[in-house]
Amino acid sequence: MKDNKTNAMRTLERAKVKFEAHFYETDGQVDGVHVADVVGIPYSKCFKTLVTFHKDSRAGKTDYYVFCIPVDQELDLKTAAKAVNVKSVEMLAVKDLLKTTGYIRGGCSPVGMKKLFQTVIDASAQGQQTIYVSGGKIGTQIEINPEELAEVVGAKFEKITV
Repeated sequence: MKDNKTNAMRTLERAKVKFEAHFYETDGQVDGVHVADVVGIPYSKCFKTLVTFHKDSRAGKTDYYVFCIPVDQELDLKTAAKAVNVKSVEMLAVKDLLKTTGYIRGGCSPVGMKKLFQTVIDASAQGQQTIYVSGGKIGTQIEINPEELAEVVGAKFEKITV
């Protein structure tokens, strides 16, 4: 497994958090629903990682926020913004994902990004023994306890889906 280890896995190991890595053959499709189908994970347990931003023109800065939601759900941008205490958030363009997070589309994990951004996990994860998130590269999923995931990335739980 040494060759397959991702930054997300190394981060979890350093934090001494128990997880299980799942590898799957990829056909180039990175849609979360497709991944859940291929791996055999119920949609309610398979979470996609979405990165958003808020531009504060007065302060002249941009803040980034990470949201984890079930793959078959849509992020409610207004509710998401409220969850991170800003007026609004916009989805980060795919072309900006790598330079902002260190990850590419389809392999974006909430764990091990270049920087630790404020993170919110959909409340539907609470109470589940484990959920799955991207392992940090296409073809990899990490199964992890949602409370432990939240602890590692400093996340809170809120309902953020439509």
